[in-house]
Amino acid sequence: MKRVVVTGLGMINAVGNDKESSFKAICQGECGIDRITLFDPENYAVQIAGEVKNFDPETVMSPKEVKKADRFIHLGLKAAQEAMLDANISEDTDMERFGISAGSGIGGLPAIEKNSIIIETKGPKRISPFFIPSALVNMLGGFVSIEHGTKGPNLSSVTACAAGTHAISEAVKTIMCGGADKMLVVSAECAVTGAGVGGFAAMKALSTRNEEPKKASRPFDADRDGFVMGEGAAALVLEVYEDAVARGAKIYGEIIGFGESGDASHITTPSLDGPARAMKAAYTMAGKPKLDYVNAHGTSTPINDKNETAAVKELLGGKENCPPMSSIKGQIGHCLGAAGGIEAVVCLMAMRDGIIPPTINHETSDENCDLDIVPNKARAAELNTVMSNSFGFGGTNGVLIFKKI
Repeated sequence: MKRVVVTGLGMINAVGNDKESSFKAICQGECGIDRITLFDPENYAVQIAGEVKNFDPETVMSPKEVKKADRFIHLGLKAAQEAMLDANISEDTDMERFGISAGSGIGGLPAIEKNSIIIETKGPKRISPFFIPSALVNMLGGFVSIEHGTKGPNLSSVTACAAGTHAISEAVKTIMCGGADKMLVVSAECAVTGAGVGGFAAMKALSTRNEEPKKASRPFDADRDGFVMGEGAAALVLEVYEDAVARGAKIYGEIIGFGESGDASHITTPSLDGPARAMKAAYTMAGKPKLDYVNAHGTSTPINDKNETAAVKELLGGKENCPPMSSIKGQIGHCLGAAGGIEAVVCLMAMRDGIIPPTINHETSDENCDLDIVPNKARAAELNTVMSNSFGFGGTNGVLIFKKI
């Protein structure tokens, strides 16, 4: 099997519009969660989210093209542009051997909501001709492919909150099996709409700390009461190790393990067994290395954080064998299908800079979440091997393990 490395990164989220400012803010424990501005939340039980701020889609697309794509595509294009520039891809690259792997949990929910209202209020003849292509999840990869001229495999993962992670593992498989030499992975989500927030709130999945938005997302804290919606995007350029070395590319790390599993248990409530099996698969594939850090799925929901803690302890044979583990969702919210991509970028930058991002808003310990979660303040550490977890509705799980080269 071919070795696969990461040579380009990009991301945008609630605390920054590029990878460097985002990562710095995350490590400083800044929180981008606030009252919703993308729609009027006054009559909603939940009125807070981690929105991307000061982003103009006309910086990534022409004004004429902007209306043809929904917001998740705008954000994905931004991250992809940054990753491609970071990777410094040469003009003589064989673009027929350069593919796309995209991921999103819901896709163009704003467009779906908007056009549904138009149907009811103005009739079907007023539906935008750009509605369907702006809302389809795979159009994220479509738009990115057109912009960068990639003609290799064009794949999409639509696996809820594991989509970003699965998009990466699908790209790795494609390269390992010889389907492409390079893959641009992009995951994006923008579900901060009335339907999105209202729908998750109806499930009692969201925090209702409307008066304290900066403290609402509190992974592993005993007083956590649900996750906070976030939006954003991430992109990674993956390529064959030998090719990256030959062209003198900057290498952030190698993907040495991935694992996937299904809970076969409940449509929304996460199990312990499913995540544990995905971790075990990735850990075994990676050769059971010493892990220096685990980037947790860490949603700030009572069940996920408890089960994830137990699964990591089960994987490594007890609390005493577990490395530090933290969640960045206190800073940026839960970006759903983009979460795994953003967290993969954070893992690779953490290895680069030798720093573990903190789990903010940790005020009260939970006996069921008793690992070292790097509470409230980032920590300097030598990171050679890190693991990133993602678990989604429907009982779909994805895990990645990165190694510093």
